Amino acid sequence: MADAGLPTGWEVRHSNSKNLPYFFNASSKESRWEPPEGTDMDSLKEYMAQNTRKPEGKIRAAHLLVKHKDSRRPSSWKEPNITRTKEEAIEILKGHEGRIRSGEVSLGDLAQTESDCSSAKKNGDLGPFGTGEMQREFEEVAFALEPGQVSNVVETASGVHLIQRYVERHGWWLKAPSSSQTVFDEGSRLE
Repeated sequence: MADAGLPTGWEVRHSNSKNLPYFFNASSKESRWEPPEGTDMDSLKEYMAQNTRKPEGKIRAAHLLVKHKDSRRPSSWKEPNITRTKEEAIEILKGHEGRIRSGEVSLGDLAQTESDCSSAKKNGDLGPFGTGEMQREFEEVAFALEPGQVSNVVETASGVHLIQRYVERHGWWLKAPSSSQTVFDEGSRLE
């Protein structure tokens, strides 16, 4: 087996639930989606090309969801009974969008505390998905985004979202770029 170029103690493992590779340190029991510091990226690139495959026809994205009283399920891990209006939810999300746009915070970091989706625990990461697996409005915008790009407000039956498509490198996905690298798609607002 080829050398993965990882620092001592680290190995590449495969997540069955996400169908993606991840990095694991057996001595510290730390696991992470991003390569650990000190990784030889050229060796890792070669290793990943030989040993992993991205699911065909799929993308990976993260999102930040704000629900409202007319959402399909107006409750979340944060609030058992959501009473805000759709207009209030959009204003909240636009405030989050402003913070992301300014470089103050990344979508993933903000999703951890502000998203009404259970994916908040994973920085809003929805994992890989293909066509027909998400609500139509969400899917249309997510697939239209360039890797790393963040949408404007997207409305679905679940609520209102900001979506960020992950960057694909060498057959695997990297976490969406930091807020200072965020690109906004001005043409994808669905209202």
